[in-house]
Amino acid sequence: MNAVEIEEAISKLAEQPFDAEEFPYLFLQAFGNKETTLKRLRKGESNKSDLGGVLQTNNIHIAVAAPGTVTRTLAALKASPATTRAKAKFVLATDGDTFEAEDLASGETVACAYADFPDHFGFFLPLAGITTVKQVRDSSFDIRATSRLNRLYVELLKDNPDWGTAERRPDMNHFMARLIFCFFAEDTDIFAKPLLFTSTVEQMSAKDSSNTHEVIGTLFRAMNMKHAARAAANIPRWADQFPYVNGGLFSGTMDVPRFSRIARSYLLHIGGLDWKKINPDIFGSMIQAVADDEERGALGMHYTSVPNILKVLNPLFLDDLRARLDEAGDNPRMLLNLRKRMSRIRVFDPACGSGNFLVIAYKQMREIEAEINKRRGEPDRRSEIPLTNFRGIELRSFPAEIARLALIIAEYQCDVLYRGQKEALRDFLPLDAENWITCENALRLDWLSICPPTGTGVKHRADDLFHTQLDQAQIDFENEGGETYVCGNPPYVGGKKQTPEQKHDMITVFGRGEQHKNLDYICAFIIKACRFLDHADKAALVCTNSVSQGTHVPVLWPLILQTGCQLEFAYEAFKWANNAQRNAGVSCTILGLTKKQTSVRYIYGDAARRQASNINPYLVDGPNIIVASQSRTTNSLSSMITGNAAYDGGHLFLSPDEARQLVTAHPEMRSRLRKASGTSEFVDGVTRYCLWLEDGDLPLAKSIPAVASRIDGVTKYRMGGGEVAVTLVKRPHQFRYRNGSKVSQLLVPQVSSERREYLPVGLLAPDTVITHLAHAIYDGTLVDFSFLVSRLHLVWVTTICGKLETRIRYSSNLGWNTFPVPTLTEKNKADLTRCAEDILLAREAHFPATIADLYDPDKMPADLREAHERNDEVLERIYIGRRFRNDTERLEKLFELYTKMVAGAGAGKKRRVGAA
Repeated sequence: MNAVEIEEAISKLAEQPFDAEEFPYLFLQAFGNKETTLKRLRKGESNKSDLGGVLQTNNIHIAVAAPGTVTRTLAALKASPATTRAKAKFVLATDGDTFEAEDLASGETVACAYADFPDHFGFFLPLAGITTVKQVRDSSFDIRATSRLNRLYVELLKDNPDWGTAERRPDMNHFMARLIFCFFAEDTDIFAKPLLFTSTVEQMSAKDSSNTHEVIGTLFRAMNMKHAARAAANIPRWADQFPYVNGGLFSGTMDVPRFSRIARSYLLHIGGLDWKKINPDIFGSMIQAVADDEERGALGMHYTSVPNILKVLNPLFLDDLRARLDEAGDNPRMLLNLRKRMSRIRVFDPACGSGNFLVIAYKQMREIEAEINKRRGEPDRRSEIPLTNFRGIELRSFPAEIARLALIIAEYQCDVLYRGQKEALRDFLPLDAENWITCENALRLDWLSICPPTGTGVKHRADDLFHTQLDQAQIDFENEGGETYVCGNPPYVGGKKQTPEQKHDMITVFGRGEQHKNLDYICAFIIKACRFLDHADKAALVCTNSVSQGTHVPVLWPLILQTGCQLEFAYEAFKWANNAQRNAGVSCTILGLTKKQTSVRYIYGDAARRQASNINPYLVDGPNIIVASQSRTTNSLSSMITGNAAYDGGHLFLSPDEARQLVTAHPEMRSRLRKASGTSEFVDGVTRYCLWLEDGDLPLAKSIPAVASRIDGVTKYRMGGGEVAVTLVKRPHQFRYRNGSKVSQLLVPQVSSERREYLPVGLLAPDTVITHLAHAIYDGTLVDFSFLVSRLHLVWVTTICGKLETRIRYSSNLGWNTFPVPTLTEKNKADLTRCAEDILLAREAHFPATIADLYDPDKMPADLREAHERNDEVLERIYIGRRFRNDTERLEKLFELYTKMVAGAGAGKKRRVGAA
């Protein structure tokens, strides 16, 4: 369940008559517990309560209290030994009148009337496995409003299916934006009376909902007219009390979808919410899911948290503004200059969605401006920061409308906060007609038409949201010497998952060459931003961390560096998580780009930033060297290749049972069967077999029906396969490749969990066939093994090879063949061999534990961890005479050695790009 679904379930529970016996189970059900789980609790099989309540291990202890004893019951739950033993996260007590709960980890509490506990549902979201940031958990209003609007939206489409078509969807979305404005306006005194819109609809529309659409349409028409024109337009008196809104919000079509009784009821219920609590930072992203068919299934999961947005905006320009504010102190002239500078700053998001980045930038700048005004003794001064300086492009119409609306709401809320309600209301209506949220494809649009350099009058018109755009010259009239900052979180779509339209967008940016075809879609936004920086100051974009790893680097980064861009700041990979249930988040980085000369560069990590002399494409402090794929080793290590590809459609592989049956019936086949292992078989300890036949074995194989049918299956598969498969038709009894070892072989996983602290490499006997789902070193050495399982090598591979989703993706050409290795003495080799043996012996001591078990960081045996630590100690002393302090130092040393290695290999093989 997602947050919106949970809110709906909790609200329904609170509306039902209180049932003391059923409440604990209904509460747990509302947070996604399955019926089988609830049955076990009811029967007492999993209920650990010692107080007659319901105690779910690792979750919550609930008790229904006698009337008037809720506080005492909560204390008993908290003191209960069973609560401690079961590691409960929450305790909850209620008597159906009062409701109290406590988060045992944080000490936070909830105490309210029973009917009001849905207002605090965000407090309990961890019960559903939903990880949240505090801003979202506390913003239960935004989730509740989204939930109600979603119900209304779906109900309206039931009775107005034509409004869900592509042709009418913009009308539907615009209608929803108008409703949101009305709900906000009637709760914030923008309208003359509280609940004016909701109460008017309730009073003037029939209870059977037959004329609800007409009443709403009349109100919309009234708000689109000045009062002087209303009499001639026959606007009734009950609608004339609504203000003239203007700004294009109520212009255009006045059609309103027809309402059923249920839809009318939903509308009135939504109006009853307290819209003063709306948070445009989060609400915009949530509400856009209401109007997006693809996103509605994940309703309530999509938002960009304020702390993550500030990771972009702070180093981009907000930190500098705050530094100048500190520097100004109480100096009136310096404060005035800073205020003037801020009034000319433009923030541009080319993939703005519902406007989160623009809204946060606006609110943060208003906070700084308010402090300036306070220090200058002008606290009531009207803001000099125009909304038109916050510009965006968005492909979809509804998020574009919501972005415009979110900025309007943010402006009003800031005016109330910094200038007072009276001043805010005086300046709010009518809305300005200016609009710089453009609904178009950002990769096909010239960004200079939205944010041209100062002094250039470029016109751009589009019939997008609110229908009105001004001549650019009007906007830029007082922006002489202004700054422009590009920011945002463009869409992530891998090269193989792009639609035909998106592939065309990539061609528009990169041209018709083949190089870009495997790049992430976001790379086109990066390149456009780099080109745009000829006319702007800086750009900071949230990107998938793939842009600075693996095969993306040699394709993308020469293009970036050739534009003259350099990284002024960057973030090491982090999870851009949302509040989806058990969502791991996308692994992201932030690139801060500029063409301006900069003497200070920063790399941001988990808890701090560090200064860098240069930030290279791998986001490491070092020269702009790009690691090129190598088909053979450039170091002293053994050769690694991909394991054996079968191209067999699965017919040459057997399960243990199938192998046993075959050998029982035909003992002569025992020597023709081998264990087969790819990554998953090795890591998870799964046994699998394959047929391994020589040409001379073919007559025997064909004489055994169970084997002959498998060979026939391979033939059919290869006949219908691709070019490679067809070339193998004449030897259907064999794998495409038949590599093997004489003594031993090393298996290197193609993919490994990012949670593992070491790469789980295997030493296998020669009678095992390593499949193409792993890499292999045939007759390698234990020195090779020592390097492979080291922290040093893991850090290099993680940086250079890239990832599959969030997992480590190993590439022999990128990770192994390029790995910088110092000259090894015979003593070094002997020491490393001994370390490798210790690791293998430690693994063996825990048989039959699987590699997955042994290398789970939470369960890793102490002796195995110690063996790895010794291996790292010995290896790292070979590199620098001591242990590295951290992974940053490891990478910096490896890049230093790689630079020397490619320089020594000859200038023709170097890949140094751009200035260091």
